[in-house]
Amino acid sequence: MRILLDTHALLWWLDGDRRLSRKARTAIADEGNAVFVSAASAWEITTKARLGKLPGAAAVAADVAGAVSGQGFSELDITIRHAQRAGRLPGEHRDPFDRMLIAQSQIEDLALVSDETLFDAYGVERVW
Repeated sequence: MRILLDTHALLWWLDGDRRLSRKARTAIADEGNAVFVSAASAWEITTKARLGKLPGAAAVAADVAGAVSGQGFSELDITIRHAQRAGRLPGEHRDPFDRMLIAQSQIEDLALVSDETLFDAYGVERVW
C-alpha cells in the first residue's frame, strides 16, 4: 500500500501520540507500505510552529526533512499538476494544506492517513 500522512498523523506518529488510531499506526509501521510526507506538511508545520500554533513541534519544524528521512518515509514534492488540482477542488473547504493533500492523494493514488472525515467527500481512500 502507498500512503500519504496528513500533517497531524505525522506529528502524532513522531510523538507516539495515542490519538493516532491503531489502524493508522499499523499501516505506517508496515515495512511493506511506502509512506510519503508532502512538502505541504513541511510548510504547514513550519508555518504553524513559527506562529506559535504548534509549540510542541519546534524540533520537527527545525528539520522536517531529517524527521521524515529518519523514519524511512519518502518526501512528496508539490508539482504544478498538484497545485492545479488543489485549486480546482470543489467545495467550501478553505484549508490550503488539506486541499493540497487531497490533490496529491488523488493524482498519486495514495491512501491518506487522517482522522479528517471531510476528506471522504473528495473520493480519496482514507486510512483511520
